[in-house]
Amino acid sequence: MKNPFMSIFLSSANKIAGSARAQATAAIKREAVASARHMTKAWTDALLPGVAAGKKTTRKK
Repeated sequence: MKNPFMSIFLSSANKIAGSARAQATAAIKREAVASARHMTKAWTDALLPGVAAGKKTTRKK
């Protein structure tokens, strides 16, 4: 016979674990993207020092 309380408990535990796993995966992906950007910028600055600076434009109000 199935235990309804155990089923409710395991469903809740699985929901929490899934949420934690999703947050961890998102954090790892964000870190990977930031690392790739940092590496690309470092190489661009090293190989093309004048080009990588770029211009900052301001909008007129």
